[in-house]
Amino acid sequence: MTAVTLLTDFGTRDGYAGEIKGVLATRAPEAVLVDIAHDLSPGDVRGAAWVLGRTWTRFPAGTVHLAVVDPGVGGERRPVALRLAERWFVGPDNGLITLARRSHAVAEARQIDPSIGEHPVSDTFHGRDLFAPAAAHLAAGRTASKLGPSIESESIVGLRVPRPARDGEVLRGHVAHVDHFGNLITNLPVEWLPPEPAAELAGTTVTALAASYDAVTPGQLMMSRGSGGTMEISMRDGRACDLLEVERDEPVMVRPAG
Repeated sequence: MTAVTLLTDFGTRDGYAGEIKGVLATRAPEAVLVDIAHDLSPGDVRGAAWVLGRTWTRFPAGTVHLAVVDPGVGGERRPVALRLAERWFVGPDNGLITLARRSHAVAEARQIDPSIGEHPVSDTFHGRDLFAPAAAHLAAGRTASKLGPSIESESIVGLRVPRPARDGEVLRGHVAHVDHFGNLITNLPVEWLPPEPAAELAGTTVTALAASYDAVTPGQLMMSRGSGGTMEISMRDGRACDLLEVERDEPVMVRPAG
């Protein structure tokens, strides 16, 4: 059975995600549907790209990732299906797969033809009427060429997401994501960290590098080697983002302590 993941900004109160699942269940009844997230900030393509970039390789080859954060729905942006590392990505061509593409080349790219979709195709709900049918088509094992014409991988839209940098012993990065717990997830790889680091952001220096939250005192800020492979800054029994008044893109500098 093929897994189809769903990543949207539709929320759960209005039933939009449910409508997409209904199309998938009708067109690809054998597929296993997996929710990655539906409560992303509306229209936050960069936030969606980060979540997708972290999660997509956790699923097996053959998975179809249906990602719909689409503030340009009905406009000139293209509906696309892209294959990377034996997995498909279906959604708008607006930069959603930017982080996934950093480590894997696009092996196949197609522009989705409206004829594959529900009829009529709503101008404001391509997630249901165009992307879900395309994802179901792939999940059911049908020929990818039937989705629409091939497009050049070089033409796929990418986001400008800054990369971490080294300047001697100094590491420079930024907060890439603020999670549900208020943790500040940076883009600095954990393998770059010196044995005794000191992190500076928003006028504050954090020196505790801890393996677990109970290794520090309540209310204390700490660094950790995050589960996603990058350094995180957290607060035990609290929200680091609120204490520091920090949001995504805040610069972070790390140097050896002392």
